[in-house]
Amino acid sequence: MVATLQSVIRLANTRPDDPLAQELTFTATYRRLRDADPVERELSCLRVQFPAILQPITAGDLFAGRIRYPLVGFSPEPGGLGYYCSDSAIRAMLEPLSIPPARQDPVREMLDFWRTETTTYRTRAACPDWVNRVLPEDDWQAQSGMAFPVYRMGGTQLNYATLLRLGVPGLREEIQQRQAKAPALFRGMLGALDLLSGCCRHYAAQARTLADGCPDCVRAAELTAIASTLEPLSERAPATFREAIQLMWLYALLSGTWNYGRMDVYLGPFLARDLDSSALTEAEALGLIRSLWRLIRAYDNQYNNRVFIGGKGRPNEVAADRFARLAMKATLAERLTQPQLSLRFYRGQDPSLMQQALTLLGEGCTFPILYNDDVNIPAVAAAFNVTEAEATEYLPFGCGEHILNHRSVGTPSGVINLLTCLEVALHNGRDPVSGRQAGPATGELRKFEKFEQVWDAYRAQVERCVTALAVQEKVEYEVAGVTAPFLFLSMLYDDCLDRGRSIFAGGARYLGGTLEAYGNTNTADSLTAIDELVFRQKKLGLTELVAALDADFNGCESLRRQLLAAPKYGNDHPVADVMAQRVHEHVCRVTREQAANVGLDSYLIVIINNSANVILGKNTAASPDGRRATEAMANGNNPAPGLDRHGVTAFLNSLVKLDPNVHAGAVQNMKFSRSMFTVHREKAEALLATYFAQGGTQAMITVVSRDDLEAAMREPEKWGHLMVRVGGFSARFVELPRDVQLEVLQRTLYE
Repeated sequence: MVATLQSVIRLANTRPDDPLAQELTFTATYRRLRDADPVERELSCLRVQFPAILQPITAGDLFAGRIRYPLVGFSPEPGGLGYYCSDSAIRAMLEPLSIPPARQDPVREMLDFWRTETTTYRTRAACPDWVNRVLPEDDWQAQSGMAFPVYRMGGTQLNYATLLRLGVPGLREEIQQRQAKAPALFRGMLGALDLLSGCCRHYAAQARTLADGCPDCVRAAELTAIASTLEPLSERAPATFREAIQLMWLYALLSGTWNYGRMDVYLGPFLARDLDSSALTEAEALGLIRSLWRLIRAYDNQYNNRVFIGGKGRPNEVAADRFARLAMKATLAERLTQPQLSLRFYRGQDPSLMQQALTLLGEGCTFPILYNDDVNIPAVAAAFNVTEAEATEYLPFGCGEHILNHRSVGTPSGVINLLTCLEVALHNGRDPVSGRQAGPATGELRKFEKFEQVWDAYRAQVERCVTALAVQEKVEYEVAGVTAPFLFLSMLYDDCLDRGRSIFAGGARYLGGTLEAYGNTNTADSLTAIDELVFRQKKLGLTELVAALDADFNGCESLRRQLLAAPKYGNDHPVADVMAQRVHEHVCRVTREQAANVGLDSYLIVIINNSANVILGKNTAASPDGRRATEAMANGNNPAPGLDRHGVTAFLNSLVKLDPNVHAGAVQNMKFSRSMFTVHREKAEALLATYFAQGGTQAMITVVSRDDLEAAMREPEKWGHLMVRVGGFSARFVELPRDVQLEVLQRTLYE
């Protein structure tokens, strides 16, 4: 999952001396150009944002580039979807009178204006009425329901290799050569490049000033180096490793993207040249990467900030591997929750990269995340209906959604809770938590004489939600496309320049979407229990079962024990795993079919997780797998916590049965003891090698002991260093909410 507007609140650029001045200035600019050409309006608004929201160079920085987004602004990811306004955060500032009384009226007027001007509002207003009736408007994290829209433009992966090859002047020339094709759009792009150059000069001047006043000669030299790196970037392409990192980083900040692609591909050659010419020592290069890692962490989006190393399709593997090794060293040295370093690998790749990766994991790092190219490339080709050559450029973003590097867009703009779909089906269309009629009437329990009737009722609820979410996804793109050209994204996305179109208005080669599915495992286990206990063994009636669910099993402990004892996914059990496959393939295939219906190049399920299994679980009723109401659901496509009872081999055997060819990414979280990566390292290597050889797509690994987790919950002040994989992201264990800590603790630990 990518970040929503909550990230903007966290990054709020308010100043005690003049709160909301930035927001008011931005609003005035937008209002003046409200009906102007979208290119002119966006460029003018970007000029208000930059360099104003760029933050000063901080002690220890070896590059310039920090940012804090305001509460009103423009961005595809940090703000969500384009033009945004964080109404709740601003109103919270009004309550304690932190804004002077004389300024309150303009602020309230600003809020009234944005109420119907944000891109999110425009998207909601543009959706057909029937879609809005199916999809609740309120926050999906705060209520029960089957499906919810999410308003964002996430997961963009820019062509940083082209940026570094051409530099600002070369990119400018590429645009000028095509200017007759789309004069207004390309004029805007040239203005955006001027803005980028201005930000380079802004930071160069700041670094010179800081250096002149710095009494520490070592730090003064570092600041001078920052200035010297920035000054030529407006005039020529980067020539050194340091210059390449600086240009890439500043461009990424101004673009609003939160992912950095195949970094070893585009930075490896610069690194190799500098090392071979002795312009840099390896220790100096490592220091530069560590500084970049700290800046990425300061950008602070735990769901994104992806950096990739390794994998097929790298034109200069030797140079790329040199960067990859240093990237892993930097990750071990810094021990940060971001960037999310990810290693793609394949048979034939230098095995030392995997060995180094396993060492990092054994040291308690939760990176790198491991991705198996031998399985993922053909799977992506099948799911996206592209050639394997194009699929070689797959990159997961967010919590694990796949995208084609600078070729496709696949923002996750919807959430579906499959377990609630089943519960609504068991209540003839009524949500048992809210009590409202949430879906179509799909049959009364007393009329269900066969399991297939239960399945059909569940399927009808899922398909109605998926159909609505696909339309919402398409409308989101349409509104974004007419609202703004997203200039910085469009300049570095394949085909936008050649087509003379912006990224969301026909420019991107492939315009696709993704739908986040949760509760998959619990739904499959619930259906297995219903089929086995109600219809096959006839140990209980369906009405009796649903009554027990409605009572949250109070007074029904014997029945609950029967449900818990039913076959469960994650144990290599044929009955349970076949049902998991059926649930998986149904939601994946019905989602994929919507692409042609709504006019997208792809629309695919992602089976990922952040902490949404916990958040959604709080608003989900008791379920037929034996789970009590409000408890967390299973993480990603993993077994429900504690219900994989037959060891790690059985667990991995179940995982590989779910077809990867019909979705856009799935999360496999694994928790191992430290002894597996120290005393029994060979066993761990053999286990993972077998899993990947049998079709395992990826692994997100936490190496930790239960004792450490329990100690961290008792004495958090002593365990700030302890990191875990939550789902598609990592976090310091002590910083997680207690209910998420408990869910991580309850996961099976393999030894």
